[in-house]
Amino acid sequence: MVSNTIELLKNEIPLEQESVVLAEDTVNGLVLVDIINGFCTVGAGNLAPRESNKQISEMINESARLARLFCEKKLPVMAFLDSHQPNKPEEPYPPHCIAGTDESNLVPALRWLENETNVTMRRKDCFDGYVGSMEEDGSNVFVDWVKKNKIKTVVVVGVCTDICVLDFVCSTISAKNRGFLKPLENVVVYSNACATFNVPLEVATNIKGALAHPQEFMHHVGLYMAKERGAKIAKEVLFDAVEKV
Repeated sequence: MVSNTIELLKNEIPLEQESVVLAEDTVNGLVLVDIINGFCTVGAGNLAPRESNKQISEMINESARLARLFCEKKLPVMAFLDSHQPNKPEEPYPPHCIAGTDESNLVPALRWLENETNVTMRRKDCFDGYVGSMEEDGSNVFVDWVKKNKIKTVVVVGVCTDICVLDFVCSTISAKNRGFLKPLENVVVYSNACATFNVPLEVATNIKGALAHPQEFMHHVGLYMAKERGAKIAKEVLFDAVEKV
């Protein structure tokens, strides 16, 4: 039933993806959204997968590969890490990614980023990394990162495609369109390095307050809505059409 619905969805709202070429003569930045244990490592928390998941595993592998390449080129990387205080719930979800626990740390495949000088780590306590970058004095860590590094294209990867990734992309594009993020010109979402979670209808109906969340369906919707806002959706990312990443 779900597979038939997904095919119907893809026929009704087809998603055209493209090969995105990153010019070597301008600055490109990479943003990793919430690729942490609490969302990606089996059994790590209330919102972690219960069993190995192909889409999430592929997202981690592609994100790690891309991050390695950006670091080799000494390009700016920003990693958002969902981190919540125990007394500040994020409804409608159960407690998750509590600050100070391993839930809120990068997955093992990305922990090496903590030692890279070109990487900026930002812990956030909300869905949207753009909002989560705001400081009490009115400054914004993400905005400052873009301006300081003179980033023209930002590539976005991570989880969840239809929640934190989408929220961040929408806010970033709105800010760019208002002229708050100069010289940023392009926001790219790399589809194979994004993922979301899976809660089938038959599971959701047995959990009070839960919503069905078919993974492939919502992943497609998240990508489609990001493109609808003005993001480029990449099936592959290339540097000057020579080196496939």
